[in-house]
Amino acid sequence: MSAEAATAQVRALGHLDLEGLRAEWRLRYGPQPTLRSADLLRRMIAWRIQVAAIGGLDAETRRRLRQNAPIKPVTPVPTPGTKLSREWQGAVHEVQVLPDGFGYGGDRFKSLSEVARTITGARWNGPRFFGLRNPVSE
Repeated sequence: MSAEAATAQVRALGHLDLEGLRAEWRLRYGPQPTLRSADLLRRMIAWRIQVAAIGGLDAETRRRLRQNAPIKPVTPVPTPGTKLSREWQGAVHEVQVLPDGFGYGGDRFKSLSEVARTITGARWNGPRFFGLRNPVSE
């Protein structure tokens, strides 16, 4: 199956409800899993379609999964000179990435979490607060 054909099949899954997805699973793979989540079943079918078309996990990932080794999320590390900004309660706060920490408001901080705490008055994960991990909301 070509990548284009697989893409078309995956897109078609978006129009199916839970019962339609269960029928699709039965047609392709036999008895369906006992899931109540259309989104999860859609993702499982899409994964199998993509694996059939373009292949599955690489050898290193399969090895790590077999070992049950935790896969740590990758947090981008900003290079010195980068400016990070975040709007918080109507004010824009800018942080300068320094070779040995972070500059904010004329002060030097060891971590982004310290800067986030200074801005908000509460404990925050600094990379998350500044959008380097997952989206944040006020």
